[in-house]
Amino acid sequence: MIDMLKVTWQENSVLLSSKTRHANATLDRMIGLMFAPPTVEIDGLLIEPCNSIHTFFMRFNLDLVFLSRKNVILKIQRNVKPWRMTWIVWRAKKVLELKSGLIPSDLKIGDTLEFSCIS
Repeated sequence: MIDMLKVTWQENSVLLSSKTRHANATLDRMIGLMFAPPTVEIDGLLIEPCNSIHTFFMRFNLDLVFLSRKNVILKIQRNVKPWRMTWIVWRAKKVLELKSGLIPSDLKIGDTLEFSCIS
Protein backbone atom coordinates (compact mmCIF):
# COMPACT_ATOMS: atom_id res chain seq x y z
CA MET A 1 0.00 0.00 0.00
CA ILE A 2 1.26 3.47 -0.91
CA ASP A 3 1.05 6.11 1.81
CA MET A 4 -0.44 9.50 0.98
CA LEU A 5 1.29 12.47 2.58
CA LYS A 6 0.57 16.07 3.39
CA VAL A 7 3.63 18.31 2.84
CA THR A 8 4.02 21.47 4.95
CA TRP A 9 6.73 24.13 4.82
CA GLN A 10 7.71 24.10 8.50
CA GLU A 11 9.07 27.66 8.79
CA ASN A 12 5.72 29.32 8.06
CA SER A 13 3.20 26.45 8.13
CA VAL A 14 2.33 26.77 4.43
CA LEU A 15 0.72 23.65 2.95
CA LEU A 16 2.61 22.69 -0.24
CA SER A 17 0.61 19.55 -1.01
CA SER A 18 -2.24 17.60 0.48
CA LYS A 19 -1.88 14.72 -2.01
CA THR A 20 1.69 13.42 -2.28
CA ARG A 21 2.48 9.72 -2.63
CA HIS A 22 5.36 8.21 -0.67
CA ALA A 23 7.46 6.00 -2.93
CA ASN A 24 9.78 3.99 -0.70
CA ALA A 25 9.44 0.56 -2.31
CA THR A 26 11.76 -0.31 -5.19
CA LEU A 27 9.09 -0.61 -7.87
CA ASP A 28 7.30 2.56 -6.75
CA ARG A 29 10.60 4.46 -6.85
CA MET A 30 11.48 3.11 -10.31
CA ILE A 31 8.12 3.96 -11.89
CA GLY A 32 7.50 7.22 -10.04
CA LEU A 33 5.32 9.55 -12.12
CA MET A 34 6.38 8.16 -15.49
CA PHE A 35 3.50 7.96 -17.97
CA ALA A 36 1.14 9.78 -15.58
CA PRO A 37 -1.16 12.22 -17.37
CA PRO A 38 -0.89 15.95 -16.53
CA THR A 39 -4.32 15.62 -14.90
CA VAL A 40 -3.12 12.99 -12.41
CA GLU A 41 -5.04 13.37 -9.14
CA ILE A 42 -1.96 13.69 -6.92
CA ASP A 43 0.32 16.71 -6.50
CA GLY A 44 3.56 14.78 -6.40
CA LEU A 45 5.81 12.07 -5.10
CA LEU A 46 8.30 11.75 -2.24
CA ILE A 47 11.01 9.32 -3.39
CA GLU A 48 13.06 7.75 -0.62
CA PRO A 49 15.93 6.86 -0.71
CA CYS A 50 16.92 9.04 -3.64
CA ASN A 51 19.52 11.68 -4.55
CA SER A 52 18.99 12.10 -8.32
CA ILE A 53 16.04 11.73 -10.68
CA HIS A 54 15.20 11.67 -14.38
CA THR A 55 12.08 12.89 -16.12
CA PHE A 56 12.05 10.38 -18.98
CA PHE A 57 8.52 9.51 -20.15
CA MET A 58 7.05 12.39 -18.11
CA ARG A 59 4.12 14.32 -19.54
CA PHE A 60 4.45 17.46 -17.41
CA ASN A 61 7.13 19.66 -15.82
CA LEU A 62 8.22 19.14 -12.21
CA ASP A 63 9.50 21.19 -9.30
CA LEU A 64 12.12 19.20 -7.36
CA VAL A 65 13.23 19.52 -3.74
CA PHE A 66 16.26 17.50 -2.62
CA LEU A 67 16.13 16.78 1.11
CA SER A 68 18.41 15.56 3.88
CA ARG A 69 17.46 12.73 6.21
CA LYS A 70 15.89 15.34 8.53
CA ASN A 71 13.93 16.98 5.67
CA VAL A 72 16.16 20.04 5.39
CA ILE A 73 16.18 21.45 1.85
CA LEU A 74 19.55 20.95 0.14
CA LYS A 75 18.65 21.96 -3.43
CA ILE A 76 15.62 23.20 -5.36
CA GLN A 77 15.07 22.85 -9.11
CA ARG A 78 12.01 24.49 -10.60
CA ASN A 79 10.13 23.72 -13.82
CA VAL A 80 12.21 20.69 -14.88
CA LYS A 81 11.01 19.59 -18.30
CA PRO A 82 10.44 16.00 -19.47
CA TRP A 83 13.43 14.02 -20.80
CA ARG A 84 15.97 15.54 -18.40
CA MET A 85 18.30 14.16 -15.71
CA THR A 86 19.48 15.87 -12.55
CA TRP A 87 22.96 15.81 -11.13
CA ILE A 88 23.46 13.72 -8.00
CA VAL A 89 23.00 15.71 -4.80
CA TRP A 90 25.38 13.71 -2.64
CA ARG A 91 23.93 14.56 0.78
CA ALA A 92 20.31 14.13 -0.32
CA LYS A 93 18.38 11.15 1.02
CA LYS A 94 14.97 12.06 -0.49
CA VAL A 95 13.54 13.93 -3.45
CA LEU A 96 10.14 15.59 -3.46
CA GLU A 97 8.68 15.84 -6.97
CA LEU A 98 5.76 18.24 -7.28
CA LYS A 99 3.83 19.48 -10.29
CA SER A 100 5.55 22.59 -11.59
CA GLY A 101 4.39 25.79 -9.90
CA LEU A 102 3.50 24.29 -6.52
CA ILE A 103 6.71 25.39 -4.77
CA PRO A 104 6.52 28.98 -3.44
CA SER A 105 9.15 31.34 -4.85
CA ASP A 106 10.45 32.16 -1.35
CA LEU A 107 11.10 28.52 -0.35
CA LYS A 108 14.88 28.26 0.06
CA ILE A 109 17.81 26.01 0.86
CA GLY A 110 18.03 25.41 4.61
CA ASP A 111 14.25 25.47 5.16
CA THR A 112 12.57 22.32 6.47
CA LEU A 113 9.59 20.39 5.17
CA GLU A 114 7.25 18.32 7.31
CA PHE A 115 5.47 15.19 6.06
CA SER A 116 2.28 13.87 7.66
CA CYS A 117 0.66 10.59 6.70
CA ILE A 118 -2.98 11.06 5.70
CA SER A 119 -3.80 7.46 4.71
